[in-house]
Amino acid sequence: MGKASKITLLLLLVSLLFKQILSQDVGEHVAARTVKQEEEHGHKVHCSRERSRAAWQAIEEYLMPFVERERYQILSKCRLHPSNDLFRDQEEHKIHVDINEWKCGYCKKSFRAEKYLDQHFDNRHYNLLNISDSKCLADLCGALHCDFIMDSKSTKTKCNPAAVAKNRHLCESLADSCFPLNQGPSASRLHELFLHQFCDAHTCSGKRKLFPKGGKKETSVFYLAISILTMMMIPLFYLIVYLHQSEMRKGTQELRRIPKVGRKTKPM
Repeated sequence: MGKASKITLLLLLVSLLFKQILSQDVGEHVAARTVKQEEEHGHKVHCSRERSRAAWQAIEEYLMPFVERERYQILSKCRLHPSNDLFRDQEEHKIHVDINEWKCGYCKKSFRAEKYLDQHFDNRHYNLLNISDSKCLADLCGALHCDFIMDSKSTKTKCNPAAVAKNRHLCESLADSCFPLNQGPSASRLHELFLHQFCDAHTCSGKRKLFPKGGKKETSVFYLAISILTMMMIPLFYLIVYLHQSEMRKGTQELRRIPKVGRKTKPM
């Protein structure tokens, strides 16, 4: 075999080897990209965690205090029940250690903001979400006034009668399914309260107050004020009692010092 033939054969072998390596690299890259795409697609949840959290906040603050007062048990078929919140278990595994520290209740990893903990849940603990049975609580935001919860200082937008009617219908359906009128006095009272607390505000008239019955925050502030007032009155009460008793003792001592007048002493 001549020198030229050897060079040609060597070039051919190098070319084949290069093609094989290139083909393998491309195949691995495509496979990795496919796995990544499948992983991203599998982790895609069509439910807003932020709006679900706002919906639960409205339920917890403006409904549950009255439910607890009535000692009423919300059925699991009610869409307001905690089991119908896709993110409820993860939200309950949030540990707010300090203003700049949040901790994962599953693996105890710390984060400096809640949004980073949310991302951690999405990336590391996605398998704990029961997406087959749970429902998206954010779907109820129209009825529960999530926009007000998320930003109570937002400017008012022009009222859309069609959207208002849709949200009111959803709100009334929640009242009917969660607090049936035929389930006794407690259910009837909560039915009326839910309509008054959430549904009546779905109007374009602007005359209906949102959450007129108040909620957990208002109740907590009220009891805090009463507690502080009571703590201030107790020492004042004991001070008044002490001063009154001191005056009484002083008056008694002065009476003992008054000599007896008009009584003659017997001669010796």
